[in-house]
Amino acid sequence: MASVSTLGLVFILLVTFQLKHYVADFPLQSSWMLNKRLPGWGFVVPLATHCVVHAGVTLLVIFIVNPQLWWLAIVDFCIHFTMDRCKSAAHYLGRFNNPTRQSFWNCFGLDQLVHHLTHYFIIWNLVTSVRGV
Repeated sequence: MASVSTLGLVFILLVTFQLKHYVADFPLQSSWMLNKRLPGWGFVVPLATHCVVHAGVTLLVIFIVNPQLWWLAIVDFCIHFTMDRCKSAAHYLGRFNNPTRQSFWNCFGLDQLVHHLTHYFIIWNLVTSVRGV
């Protein structure tokens, strides 16, 4: 990473985390993982599995840039778990589940915003740890 400028590293990490988010949230999310919408405690294992996929890819990126920041993968897991449960649980934001209503899209947008802000936090930590910024 020493030959890449700080701005270059930021750009590479932004693109990497966008790709990570897409791949982990869509192609790698199985129909079984969508059981995170189940009521009661039946959601825990499918949702945790989905979040392990996210955290695992985050950990891979962290190991390439700065392995000492491994704990950021746990941050990614915890925030992703909390946000996805809030978005999908019927007694939280999951009650806004009609895609023909603006409330559905506001909740979807909030979910995406939280995930992207989490990635920006991780990127900021990675870049500042490598560059001493």
